[in-house]
Amino acid sequence: MLILGNSILEGVGTALLIPPVYILTTLLFTDMASRARAFGAIMAMGGIGAAAGPLIGGLITSTISWRAAFVFQALVIVVIVVLSRGIADPLPPEPARPFDTVGAVLSAAGLVLLVTGILAVDNNGWLALGLLLAGAAVLVGFFAWVRGRERAGREALLSTALFRNRTSNLGLVTQNTQWLMLMGVSFTVAAYLQVVRGYDAIDTGVIFTAATLGILASSLAAEKLARRRAQRTLIMVGFVVTIAGVAVLLALVAWKPGAWAFAPGLLFIGLGLGVMLTPSVNVVQSCFAEAQQGEISGLSRSISNLGSSLGTAVAGTILVSGLSKGGYAAAMATLAVVGVGGLIAAALLPRVSGPPAAGAGTAAPPGAPGR
Repeated sequence: MLILGNSILEGVGTALLIPPVYILTTLLFTDMASRARAFGAIMAMGGIGAAAGPLIGGLITSTISWRAAFVFQALVIVVIVVLSRGIADPLPPEPARPFDTVGAVLSAAGLVLLVTGILAVDNNGWLALGLLLAGAAVLVGFFAWVRGRERAGREALLSTALFRNRTSNLGLVTQNTQWLMLMGVSFTVAAYLQVVRGYDAIDTGVIFTAATLGILASSLAAEKLARRRAQRTLIMVGFVVTIAGVAVLLALVAWKPGAWAFAPGLLFIGLGLGVMLTPSVNVVQSCFAEAQQGEISGLSRSISNLGSSLGTAVAGTILVSGLSKGGYAAAMATLAVVGVGGLIAAALLPRVSGPPAAGAGTAAPPGAPGR
């Protein structure tokens, strides 16, 4: 029941909750600077939530019980539902629009198999290889299914036209890498603090406040940064600062045993992630028209969620293979190498954003009918 509620149902709920936030932001804020301000505020609030979550959860778990922590989450959801009732939808709903159930099942199954395959690497290499191959095969089947529906003139879960924009594709790669690094670093540092150093959940949450402050500061500056620097430049600088933060974290933790040794590296990581999270989303969303915002928002969040899952899976696999024998440093070094890949993808982005594809933009009035 815990896996069903916490992993599956909360995952589905998050998948339904976050894309509309991206859609509303893109439609209601039409120029790059104001959109950067809005996305920056969203990222900043996410950073506050990331910091407050472990602290509040650890406090409730320590003083009451772990079950009470889930009750608190449910109350937060109730507040969100009440507040959302006052939001006006800028695009009319289309209840008669068909839903590609087979495509949804295939895509979910393929991604689950891939992540499970990574998790199985440490236990059974052949099983891991089988799961990875099966996941790849299912995803190939998913895209074949999508292409078949498109050729037949039927609506598919995901339009393949979304992958024909080079700028968007590179932006999606940077998003995936950012969330992989964010969740990978969070998982690795939290595991090290609690398993090796013996800190409790509250102490761990306090130490992570450094990263949260970094994300908060750089996210709130998103509008000013967007006015002064190109999105490509911000993403590249973000990766450089984040990778440098990983290096600082490794060096100081190896040199000083105290909890304060984590603060400078985590602060740099938070600053770097905050600088680039907003521009990456902005780059992707700005490549498509109003009518495609629903699809690209869903794809964008799926790519980011996949990065989160991969970050936890990759870091966890390395840690389980030998946390007390350098596994922590190996996991952090691996995440830094992944960050270099993201930096390369960011460098390949166009220096100056070109015109939106196929009538993209937000010039149409908010009430214009969608696709």
